Amino acid sequence: MSFELPKLHYKYDSLEPLIDARTMEIHHSKHHAGYTNNLNNALKETGLEGKNIEELLAGVSDLSTAIRNNGGGYFNHNLYWEILAPGGAPNPEGELLDAINHSFENLEKFKDIFVKAALTRFGSGWAWLLKKDNGLVVTSTPNQDNPLMDLSEVQGTPVLGIDVWEHAYYLNYQNRRPDYVEAFWKLINWDEVARRFKG
Repeated sequence: MSFELPKLHYKYDSLEPLIDARTMEIHHSKHHAGYTNNLNNALKETGLEGKNIEELLAGVSDLSTAIRNNGGGYFNHNLYWEILAPGGAPNPEGELLDAINHSFENLEKFKDIFVKAALTRFGSGWAWLLKKDNGLVVTSTPNQDNPLMDLSEVQGTPVLGIDVWEHAYYLNYQNRRPDYVEAFWKLINWDEVARRFKG
């Protein structure tokens, strides 16, 4: 069984003008497809082909760099596409909002912490909202690492993630990462984030 590039539930131009169609097309059909194909190639003849992506990432410290990088890229982008939506709900609600308020005092403080994690990640990487036993936590990871990996500094279950690799925003925003991060808030599918939080 090999991993497959997921189909998006919206068109490449659906997130315009905040994320342009060309960026979406390249990001999905080139970058994410590359991680998917390279992961499948890295898994050949390892005896690990039957494992799901979460199982692979949980023991990634014992696996090759190719599996770590491409497995992370595969998982991270799967989550990223799912938590984006055209005309997303403006804010989280219900149990998720309660958990955010409990862990960060209020929604604005959570946003400030998340934005700081995204903007201070040096070079390429991701910022995350994680579910842990004691509540929600914000962290960031380099490259295509994520908090499911056993070697991650902060571990937990990602419920929200932003890609801050330049390929995610450079055509539209050039070096203006803060503008891209601000636009991201207007595209979040909070229903999907809530589903992952409850899952």
